[in-house]
Amino acid sequence: MNLAALHPNLRVRIAVGFLQRLLDSMVMSFMAIYLAFEYGVAVAGVLVVTVMVLGVVGTLAGGHMSDARGRRRTLLLGETGVCLTFALMAVADSPAWHSPAIVYCGYLVNKFAASFAMPANDAMILDVTTPESRKLVYTINYWSINLALAIGALLGGFLYNGHFTLLLALAATGTVAIAAATFFLIAETRPEETEQAESGAAAEPRGSILRDFANGYRLVLQDRAFGRLLVAATLFMCIELQLINYIGVRLARDLPAQDLLSIGSWAVRVDGVEMLGILRAENTVLVVALALVAHLVLRRVPDRVRLYAGAGLFTAGYMVLAVSDTGWVLLVAALVLTVGELMDVPVRQALLADMVPAASRTRYMAVYNLNIRVALVVASLCITIGSVLPPWGMAALYGVFGLVIIWQYHAILTPSAARAELARA
Repeated sequence: MNLAALHPNLRVRIAVGFLQRLLDSMVMSFMAIYLAFEYGVAVAGVLVVTVMVLGVVGTLAGGHMSDARGRRRTLLLGETGVCLTFALMAVADSPAWHSPAIVYCGYLVNKFAASFAMPANDAMILDVTTPESRKLVYTINYWSINLALAIGALLGGFLYNGHFTLLLALAATGTVAIAAATFFLIAETRPEETEQAESGAAAEPRGSILRDFANGYRLVLQDRAFGRLLVAATLFMCIELQLINYIGVRLARDLPAQDLLSIGSWAVRVDGVEMLGILRAENTVLVVALALVAHLVLRRVPDRVRLYAGAGLFTAGYMVLAVSDTGWVLLVAALVLTVGELMDVPVRQALLADMVPAASRTRYMAVYNLNIRVALVVASLCITIGSVLPPWGMAALYGVFGLVIIWQYHAILTPSAARAELARA
């Protein structure tokens, strides 16, 4: 299969997703810094947490609406909200107004709107792909997202100081293009069984909107096989976020300055903070460079092997990052964990797509996307835990996470266990 053979909606959503991630990385990565300078670190922390909480509400609300009213309508509402709030933030940050409070309010609503649209976008990808094409589609999407995040962070880093209003204006302009693409190029993809279920429910006496909302998500949470995959995804993300949490702190505090490369009198000398930046750049560059190659090389490898080996390599790489103080060992560990990541992620996404029922796709995707929010909290707590445990203790904790991930995969992939889970769901 090639890109030309993909559903038109899918080609548009991959392109739009690239632009969305680029704009988000270009602006939103620096909002915490903006709020810290305007309100102080302590207040900024509370403000960012509030944004995260509202994002969870937006995700769940968007998941419910997309299944009830359709993907396209949900996307248009969310993307229009993102566009309007970026424009509001740009005007509020301009020298003529300069209102940090309005900028923050725009940021708050912006993240709600973006979260509101996210499950519909994920469900639309499932709607128009087949089991045979999903690994390739998720590999392309994963490659595209990482490339966008890298470019966006680079642009934002250069333009943030002194040009933040311009960044916001560029984001507003970009989201106009995104909303226009959705309006003119995207067709509705909600499955017929979803529409029939909703129309049948409409013919019966209905309870309150909140009751319908709760009942829809209650069915998702009762799906035990899905719950196992959610646990695996959450722990995987917990490990991944260690690089910017405990491992980042450890490297900045404990890694001695050392030469990574020396030729005669010339040497590349790095400290812990610089090493952290190199490791993050290495991971991003390797994902962008190897994602499509990995798909071609690994396409004949059984899913079970890819999931087990991928989770094992990924975990082992982070365990080394937790304990080593040698630059080249850290670089090799980053290579190993990236290979594990490329083996695992596309297969896990395809596995998720196969187990999600068509009638509740966006509700499932909304709950699944919460793994990132939970992982952020756990990863932050690991900084506190790391102040008590020695580095080898943190490495052992990552090892436990990795074993639980593999255990969840085994329970899902074992045919008898999978049938039992589905029967109980």
